[in-house]
Amino acid sequence: MKQLLCVVLFFISITQQVRAAVDTVKIYSKAMQKEVNCVVITPTSYLKGQQRYASVYLLHGARGNYSNWVTKVPGMQELADTYQQILICPDGNINSWYYDSPIDSAIRYETHIAREVPLFIDAHYRTNTDRQQRAISGLSMGGHGALFIAIRHPETFGACGSMSGALDVSIIPKGYGLDKILGDIKENAAYYKDWSVLNMAENFPKDSLQVIIDCGAQDFIAYMSKALHEKLVKLKIPHDYIERPGRHDWDYWGTAVRYQLLFFNQVFKKAGKAV
Repeated sequence: MKQLLCVVLFFISITQQVRAAVDTVKIYSKAMQKEVNCVVITPTSYLKGQQRYASVYLLHGARGNYSNWVTKVPGMQELADTYQQILICPDGNINSWYYDSPIDSAIRYETHIAREVPLFIDAHYRTNTDRQQRAISGLSMGGHGALFIAIRHPETFGACGSMSGALDVSIIPKGYGLDKILGDIKENAAYYKDWSVLNMAENFPKDSLQVIIDCGAQDFIAYMSKALHEKLVKLKIPHDYIERPGRHDWDYWGTAVRYQLLFFNQVFKKAGKAV
């Protein structure tokens, strides 16, 4: 009986350790004056030492939320272990497009993701706070948001990625909430144009921002990723571009995130050797 109890306690201990590696935290946003949920995935080794880790921020798509990456993609914990990265999955509301809205002062998700979340994470977790050890990526709306934020906040992120990115908001159909974020497309046409990543290619830092763009060949918005890739080639801005069979769905993103984390792992290692 004593041996059985020891075995049970051992497995409880192991289970608690694994669960401790996936955390849901509430981060207060001063910009929006509310608490916002965020999932943080730490490697199992995090509990055993005092080392600092590179971090990757993963943004969800439209109509999604902060929990999508862990509920839709099996094995996120294993990926954190494989690459020894802290994975951060912040909430971007169902359709914020990760903007600071010019028409609604209560919507400040660019500020939240670019400043408030990294400040909280760096204060509460053992991260490497060098921008070259911090990356941001996302799917669909989150792919656009990741590139948009990285371009505008290179002081925070040294690498960025897009998976099936909705990179031209000026042609996103109604039903995705953009009018509530940017206003009427006719009245505020400049925002739709200037804040589309596809029209911001010239603003990519050529030397200090590592970029990966990823999209499925059968994706209905694959042409957006391809168009950005072609622009970056013409501008001679270094980047990785991947196009392989796949659609705009979680089957594709579950594989794509593995390519992205591998890419960021190589970026982090190279940056670490350069120090």
